[in-house]
Amino acid sequence: MTGEPALRAAPAAGPLDPAPQSGRTNLTAPGPGSRDAGGASPAAARGRPVRTARRLLWALPPVALLTLFFLHPLALVVRQSLRPDGGGTSFQPYTDVFASAAFREALWTTVWIALASTAGCLVLGFLLALVIAFVPFPGAKAVARFVDVFLSFPSFLITLALLFLYGRTGVANGLWTGATGAAHGPFDFLTTPWGVLLAEVTYFTPFVMRPLLAAFAQLDTAQLEAAGSLGAGAPRIVRRIILPEALPALAAGGSLVLVLCLNEFGIVLFTGAKDVTTLPMLVYSKAILESDYPGACAVAVVDVLISVGLYGLYRVVSRRAGA
Repeated sequence: MTGEPALRAAPAAGPLDPAPQSGRTNLTAPGPGSRDAGGASPAAARGRPVRTARRLLWALPPVALLTLFFLHPLALVVRQSLRPDGGGTSFQPYTDVFASAAFREALWTTVWIALASTAGCLVLGFLLALVIAFVPFPGAKAVARFVDVFLSFPSFLITLALLFLYGRTGVANGLWTGATGAAHGPFDFLTTPWGVLLAEVTYFTPFVMRPLLAAFAQLDTAQLEAAGSLGAGAPRIVRRIILPEALPALAAGGSLVLVLCLNEFGIVLFTGAKDVTTLPMLVYSKAILESDYPGACAVAVVDVLISVGLYGLYRVVSRRAGA
């Protein structure tokens, strides 16, 4: 048929037809700014080792200081605990320590004083934090700030204050003897386990109050007002609204106090409680008084293992509580 074009138009390529090989640019070929399968460009991939090396370089000084001042002395303690006085390497110091009645008594004393102190701090700290946070009174903010300052006080300072008040020649006994004419006052408990317990509760209670006050500051007061308008009393409001919100903070503060009480040395030493032997006091006694360095190091290693385990528990609780 005349007028028919000699060439017909090529049909359009479908979505599954292969692309023509000539005159086209291969879009899948890697270009200068293309990215690899992981989504990073070659320049970024080449920069990764440099950044990693810089991070390791920055981490080297603190790791070296930690190794020099903490890990190395700790390794020396562990090594000394495995070297009895007879020479060689042996677990005999641990066997002797575990078999001694002094260690079992010190372990029991440490555990029950730490648990009792933690319980006392939880109860007292919760009550004091409730008053500071929810009972309006003049100077509440100043008291809350003093709690923060109290955390920086050394433990022996609180013990000395208690000795000044309730010691044998303290203020309380002096008032008693002056009023009654007796030769001695009735307060003579600071050199007993109860005196240690009182000192630890007094010193460590702010460690529970601090996270509690932070938790109470985030509590929605509208819930308290609504519960009060519906006729709920203060005990029920505390039990049903405040206490559930405070449980994570209580758990975090209690875990920290338990770890600190297990390793407290200054309070026991400054109270002069000769019949109260905790694990830190046993380490001091074996190393300084008995010159039994392998035994002292063995007790120290046991104490460190207990403390590290409880600290791990504290970190888990704190992380869940958002502290």
